[in-house]
Amino acid sequence: MLPDWISLGVLAGAVPRDVVDTAVAVCGRGAKRAGGKLPPHVMVYFAMALALFADDDYEEVISRLVEPLTAWGCWDDEWEIPTSGGLTQARARLGYEPLAHLFGQVAVPVATELTRGAWLADRRLLAIDGFVWDAPDTPENVTAFGRSGSGVDQSAFAQVRVVTLSECGSHAVLGARLGGVVGPKSGEQTLARGLYPQLDEDMLLLADRGFYGFADWKLAADTGAALLWRVKSDVSLPLVAWCDDGSYLALVIDAKIRGAARERLLAAARAGEQVDEDRARLVRVIQYEVTGRDGDDELICLITTIVDPGEAGAAELAGAYQQRWEHETGNDQLKTHLRGPGRVLRSKSPDMVRQEIYGYLLTHYAISALICRAATEADIDPDRVKFLRTVRLIRRRIADPAAFSP
Repeated sequence: MLPDWISLGVLAGAVPRDVVDTAVAVCGRGAKRAGGKLPPHVMVYFAMALALFADDDYEEVISRLVEPLTAWGCWDDEWEIPTSGGLTQARARLGYEPLAHLFGQVAVPVATELTRGAWLADRRLLAIDGFVWDAPDTPENVTAFGRSGSGVDQSAFAQVRVVTLSECGSHAVLGARLGGVVGPKSGEQTLARGLYPQLDEDMLLLADRGFYGFADWKLAADTGAALLWRVKSDVSLPLVAWCDDGSYLALVIDAKIRGAARERLLAAARAGEQVDEDRARLVRVIQYEVTGRDGDDELICLITTIVDPGEAGAAELAGAYQQRWEHETGNDQLKTHLRGPGRVLRSKSPDMVRQEIYGYLLTHYAISALICRAATEADIDPDRVKFLRTVRLIRRRIADPAAFSP
């Protein structure tokens, strides 16, 4: 089934030429002269292909692209294969902004109502998490992104922190924020704040314990999306009322509110009164234990905005939270299956690092969307379609001219 769907055309299918041209124009990166052999739209697809062929040099990658680009009407037969130097200059002219804008336009949810593993009742399951990518250890990259650790434990490379919002069912990344690994604005929570505005009322967002803070919870909840987040053991969750399914209602309170003011808020909640949501929020708490590989138990404490057990029982929510690991799988697809295990990014300047990462994100999105569509039509969970096998099929079919459908 799947091989019949696959070609390099998945890139153009998920990232159409007209949307590419719009992104280039919006970012002011249009071609400076007519007839140039490396116009911006070619370089956008080239940036995506760099993610697909991480082991190949520039000239090999552009050679692989000539035939499909010709079929898509993106390559002139009179052009010659450019040199690595010419491709490097063209990448710099393009910058990263068109790819960032393009990703924001095309990266939309791909799971349908029929996609297995994508929903809890009528809520689309999403997850947020972060990872770190090694970049070449140039002075420019180190200044822009920093190195993690210190002393003998300091990382050997500059590192880029990437926080992504993804659809659990398809693994498709729907939003991303890039930053460094040092400095006051380099944390996962800070980067995540730029992604919460993408949420809407039909979504249920899963997050690990590193993301909770009262201000962040409030920011995400105010989008109208439902939240299901794990919290650390030191988060205060004073009991408001027990629920029939073994969960309980609690109040999370702004840490700046202390003493008598805090007790008044809690008393009001226990009396069934409405509390000031700028100062406190009513949540439902689900606690359970999981047994680790070595036989040790771990207590999981979740809080959710779904305060009515009739909407989703404690067992349902605990089961849904396990879907957060689908985000880890998506990150592994990006860092291991596309880039290659332990591989450092190519780019030696911060803007080109950002461009390269957005190229990876766009390519991963295109492949994830293809897998989800194929799995949904076959009525199987997208998890059953191997991402790495799909990537290998795409790479192999580059040599097949019949595969280059626009």
